Amino acid sequence: MVLKVLGAGFGRTGTHSLKIALEQLGYGPCHHMYEVRQRPEQVEWWLSAARGETLNWDKVFEGFVSQVDWPASYFWKELSTYYPEAKVILTDRDPESWYKSISRTILPASEIGRYEDPDPTNRKASEMIYQIALKNIFEGRLGEKDFAIATMQAHREEVIDTISPERLLVFDIAEGWEPLCAFLNVECPTEPFPQTNSAKEFRARKPYLANRSGGS
Repeated sequence: MVLKVLGAGFGRTGTHSLKIALEQLGYGPCHHMYEVRQRPEQVEWWLSAARGETLNWDKVFEGFVSQVDWPASYFWKELSTYYPEAKVILTDRDPESWYKSISRTILPASEIGRYEDPDPTNRKASEMIYQIALKNIFEGRLGEKDFAIATMQAHREEVIDTISPERLLVFDIAEGWEPLCAFLNVECPTEPFPQTNSAKEFRARKPYLANRSGGS
């Protein structure tokens, strides 16, 4: 199966809401970090990718129609070349809001979860995200707000400069169905656009974060 939609956005930019939306529009199953955590073989593949090894993309995305979120979005350049007919969606979010969210979720979860999560597959998954996001993308400086936001904004501009305009949608999930459906040339659903995976929901799934600082 060939991917029809690629997500280039960073984690905590509405990628899970986009996943649910794409599946409602017929572009599912959608590959997301949740699918990686549920499949031990996926965790192993992405750990090898974090070490710089080349993956068999057709094998990794077998059975999927679309892809969003880390770890795959880290490889957006490779994927956009490998799947030249796929449309690309760059999920966008106010930088201050994004940093507030990621500093309460992915940052502590990847740092702590790789040691403290009781599930061994989840520990490996947290290690993988630590390697890909915290080290490779943010150079170990995700805890530095100004640097992290500058990295996010540089990524945004690189995607916009690289992907042809007719192939790219820069999308804030707060905009709802209309721009997404227009981009994909499908009808808008009547139900509200999904709003999922808040920081509070994210932290509730990870008991080891319960006593760590962070709000909702």
